[in-house]
Amino acid sequence: MTNEEILQQRSGAACELCGAKDSLTTYTVAPKSGDNADEMALLCDTCRSQIEDPATADENHWRCLNDSMWSEVPAVKVLAWRMLDHLRPAGWPAELLDMLYLDDETLAWAKATSSASATDQDPEQKHVDSNGVALENGDTVVLIKDLDVKGATFTAKRGTAVRNIRLVFDNPEQIEGKVNGQQIVILTKYVKK
Repeated sequence: MTNEEILQQRSGAACELCGAKDSLTTYTVAPKSGDNADEMALLCDTCRSQIEDPATADENHWRCLNDSMWSEVPAVKVLAWRMLDHLRPAGWPAELLDMLYLDDETLAWAKATSSASATDQDPEQKHVDSNGVALENGDTVVLIKDLDVKGATFTAKRGTAVRNIRLVFDNPEQIEGKVNGQQIVILTKYVKK
């Protein structure tokens, strides 16, 4: 049985991300080689084109990941994680990412070609705190100002520690972290390491 036949059977002849039945093709999830079906996914043209060019991603199309992220297929989990990570600034994907569990090996695969790191994309683009100290994923920072949180009913108070931050790779002036159990975006000029 060929990989394509395995994918057709595994998916029920539907896109493994959105469930569409038309224009399906096999997609090898980089940096894997596609030697076996677990490194591949069956995708429709819409999903494939938006994965290959994330700048064209339609946020509403990707709400399908609410279901497909629970797949047992490693390649599908990796693609779901990458698109949710790319769409994180929209808000709702951050909640799904918090629920999505990937073992260490699968998470390393997901991160291998998604967003990489800020220094890989642009050596001059660095996240720095209010004192000019470089920030990295996983750092703990402290708020230096009371911040009104948009869409929430609380104010993030000065002196609040935000642990395990994530850098927003397309904007060096923003980080993400949890305050009062809610994932928020914070401007780097309002934190210190």
